[in-house]
Amino acid sequence: MDDPVREVLAAYPQIYHACHIQHPRRRTNPASLSARESWILGHLHSRRPMRAGDLARHLSLRPSTVSEAVKRLERLGYLTRRRVEGDRRRLDLYLTPRGAEAMKAGSVLDPGRVGMLLRELPPGDRVAAVRGLGLLARAARALNAAHPKRWHSGGD
Repeated sequence: MDDPVREVLAAYPQIYHACHIQHPRRRTNPASLSARESWILGHLHSRRPMRAGDLARHLSLRPSTVSEAVKRLERLGYLTRRRVEGDRRRLDLYLTPRGAEAMKAGSVLDPGRVGMLLRELPPGDRVAAVRGLGLLARAARALNAAHPKRWHSGGD
């Protein structure tokens, strides 16, 4: 790998192009998610907690915007809020199994094409590729926490 930055810049558009579908609209996707709501779900995990305020900062959204989305997503059963023992003011957000399915339905990437893409790889390479993407995502979270952007394009 001569230039890792160039490698990522070259690879990402190829993956995106191969798996991208039209941006889903709330009224046209089975989960009734807007692009922003799907984007929010994409930042939640079933076992790793996320606080709404941290999520708002990470996504460069107003806390009120995240709060309204969280209320709707919870009503739909896509996330759950849990009080933290010892700190009654703190609410942690978790992705539910139903939310994980909804996120797939509302993604700009077609899950079927992503599956086909992964099946193109031998099993060992598939594991390495998914692990590598996970590592890049973890680094992205750390980067955004340390150096938040002042703008974002995650609108509806």
